[in-house]
Amino acid sequence: MSIRVVVAEDQRAVRAGLVLILRSAGDVEVVGEAADGEEAVRLARELRPDLVLMDVQMPLLDGVEATRRVVAEGLADVLVLTTFDLDEYVFGSLRAGAAGFLLKDADAAELITAVRTVARGEGLIAPAVTRRLIAEFAAPKAVRAPVRPEAAAAVESLTRREREVLGALGSGLSNAEIAVRLEMAEATVKTHVSRVLAKLELRSRAQAAVLARELGIESAS
Repeated sequence: MSIRVVVAEDQRAVRAGLVLILRSAGDVEVVGEAADGEEAVRLARELRPDLVLMDVQMPLLDGVEATRRVVAEGLADVLVLTTFDLDEYVFGSLRAGAAGFLLKDADAAELITAVRTVARGEGLIAPAVTRRLIAEFAAPKAVRAPVRPEAAAAVESLTRREREVLGALGSGLSNAEIAVRLEMAEATVKTHVSRVLAKLELRSRAQAAVLARELGIESAS
């Protein structure tokens, strides 16, 4: 079964390139193209794709608010395209429920892999973005909202294993990598991730990663 994708990017040439790359993958179907955030949300409502590939900075409605609406309505997972420089758009998208982040300079293979990864429900944060996130959390800035007290309290309800999984998410590890590090089956990791998200009332692995960094929860080595 094909992965149905809506591509939201305001620059026509860039959008055309993304569509061309995605259509080269046999298991990906581009079902819609949006030039602004409002159109992205409208197409997500009409087409119910598996994933929206969302640019952050777009006219009419930026990628942060578009992501928030798509995720809040349960229309699709969102994979955000970003530049290397992290700003309020990136943190805003994480809090809005984006399933992952990919750098705009990613090559064709990385783009297709990212789409497949997010479509599997794993979520993805590009390694370079993960490093920048860690650096940002090592030096707090006003762009980040404080940790919600209820979120911090909810972490206390996690089991030891779930806390370890949360720490691994904070390091940007995939399910397969977590399975190796924590010496458990990948299917068990998926179960733990689902429980962590449910207990913490989070929408995505990316949000869990941010929370882990904010609270200083580290991955077991």
